[in-house]
Amino acid sequence: MMAILAPIGAALGLAGLAVATLYARARGDYPVLPTVADDPSLPALDVDGYRFHAETHGVPSNPTVIVLHGGPGGDYRSLLALSELADTHQVVFYDQRGAGLSQRVPADTITASVMLDDLDRIADRFSPTDPVTLIGHSWGATLAAGYMRHHPERVAATVLAEPGYLDWAEYVLWQQRYDDLMKGWDTTKLMIQAGFEAQHVDGPDDHAADDYLVGQRMIPAFVNHPDNPYHRPGQPYTAPSWRFGKTASDALTGETFGTSTDFDGPVLFLAGADNDWIGEPLQRSHAERYANAELAVVPDAAHDMVWDNPTHTIAIIRNFLTCSTASVSHHSQKRTEA
Repeated sequence: MMAILAPIGAALGLAGLAVATLYARARGDYPVLPTVADDPSLPALDVDGYRFHAETHGVPSNPTVIVLHGGPGGDYRSLLALSELADTHQVVFYDQRGAGLSQRVPADTITASVMLDDLDRIADRFSPTDPVTLIGHSWGATLAAGYMRHHPERVAATVLAEPGYLDWAEYVLWQQRYDDLMKGWDTTKLMIQAGFEAQHVDGPDDHAADDYLVGQRMIPAFVNHPDNPYHRPGQPYTAPSWRFGKTASDALTGETFGTSTDFDGPVLFLAGADNDWIGEPLQRSHAERYANAELAVVPDAAHDMVWDNPTHTIAIIRNFLTCSTASVSHHSQKRTEA
């Protein structure tokens, strides 16, 4: 028996030594930004006992635009160019529950209904009587579409910038492509290295290590994969972020908030010209689901068109907001006359 156990013990000893070596080599400084729960200098919004990282631009008397970032789990940093709309609108940015620099909470408190309720309460806070315009990017566009389904009376118009999926079947296809991109030895090595690095993350909270692992190591590898058109050809993916929320991502990935498309208000789909995965063809098929939707393709841009080509993207959105406001006003007038 001892003769059998000796090689096993030696192998386990070598494995332990390898783990200890990798852990030691990964030692370093891996900073993760604090959330609004720990940094009182951050702009914040308290809603029903929960603290969001949030900011507003423009005057409250103007129509309200609410910006919804991607992920799930991301933040609004790469979308801040939309603050240029503040000359005509009150523009509201917020990191969603458990995401970005917003307060961290347990996974079982991050659900589809909670996300819709959060958006509904924020809409009520900034525009209690008039419907709001939503601008959603990526996962944020999926959330915006869900809010249109559940609260159509609260939405004046919507901009949906490259939602990767609006129903479960589309999510399955998206996930298959993601898995294909992220398989292989290179990704495995990265995950091992990042896992050891994450063990050296020293706060600022209990979620920081997981947020670092996914947000600062795995997502950059995904968006910069040479076969992923989320970035422009020959250029790195440069859209910035503050912090990723892994718990929120795990809780909400694949959520589509139902499949009804009864919303008949103005809808603008945006696609980056360089994105042949979830770009123009997919967004054109999305637009066909809605009674009053159009598609615009942003040149010199991939998935993050607000960051890649803000001038052109914002010009398209401005024109849409102007036309949709006129359309909604005309529709309201016709109903009043009737």
